Formats: sequence, structure tokens, C-alpha cells
Amino acid sequence: MNISQDIKPVTYLKSKAADLLKQINETHRPVIITQNGEPRAILQDPKSYENMRNAIGLLKLISQGEDEIRSGRSKSQQDVFENVGNLLKNKMK
Repeated sequence: MNISQDIKPVTYLKSKAADLLKQINETHRPVIITQNGEPRAILQDPKSYENMRNAIGLLKLISQGEDEIRSGRSKSQQDVFENVGNLLKNKMK
């Protein structure tokens, strides 16, 4: 992978948008768009974007869970199963 192929100036985007979109969708690699030599945007195919969003969501859930464990706001697996078992027994009555 040659990252220099994935950095394009905004003028390239203006003149070769279709080619750039084809490249992004075929390689699934994001392209960095620069303006005046500075990175200004990232173009990414929809599937890779969705995968990234899902991964970030999972990482947030893991982080929240770790915070809850550290602060003592968690229950043991045994306690959870006992509570669920009791709830089911009460509903069956």
C-alpha cells in the first residue's frame, strides 16, 4: 500500500471525481483530500464507513462497561442469572 496514492489535492477531486470514487470503492481505502497542502477531508466508501461506525459503537459500549465495573455498578453473572430465573418463575405462576 502506497499512501501517497491516497492523498489528492482538491483540484484533483474537482477534475477527476468519478475516477476517485471508482478507486475508493474498488480499494476500500480512504483518500485524504488536501487544500493548500493541508489535509481537509477524507473520502471513504460507504461500507468501510459503516464498519468504522459500528466498531466505534462497540468500543464505546466496552468503555462504558469498563467504567461501570470500575465504579462498582456491576453484578456478577451468577446474580444476574438468579434474578432472571426468579423473574421467569414468577411469570410462570
